[in-house]
Amino acid sequence: MKQNSSDTQLMIVAVLSALAVFLGVGAGYLLRAKPTGVLSENGGGVTESGTVVTATVAQDVASIKAGDVFGSTDESAFKDSAQGYLEAGGLNGEGSHALLRAGGDSQTVYLTSSVTDLDKFVGMEVKVWGETFQGQSVGWLMDVGRVQVVDLSGTKP
Repeated sequence: MKQNSSDTQLMIVAVLSALAVFLGVGAGYLLRAKPTGVLSENGGGVTESGTVVTATVAQDVASIKAGDVFGSTDESAFKDSAQGYLEAGGLNGEGSHALLRAGGDSQTVYLTSSVTDLDKFVGMEVKVWGETFQGQSVGWLMDVGRVQVVDLSGTKP
């Protein structure tokens, strides 16, 4: 049986398509292991800048004490910091929490965290360290990498 060039081209396209799908699935499988900026179950992770960090995570609110530090154990990993009263909720879809500080709304820091669960610190006065990002509608947006509990029963400014 003799194949014409059209059949040969069709077979080449089919083989190359199947190979591309196979390689794509294989690459996805290999890359899914640990996404950047997220802690693994044992408390290790990688920041967006590529810095490897180890972290402590608050297990439950009852075990938290003033002075406790959670998140990255590397004090130099984050250059920005702020201190204030933590409440849940962002603004216009930016941030999952707000750090209220003296001076009114213009001093509020909107927070997200890829390192620790900020919900455990709501209602407390905390000091946070992280990386500042450009917000769309907020003045200050920070990805928190480290949290220190200053006062368990913080007061809103």
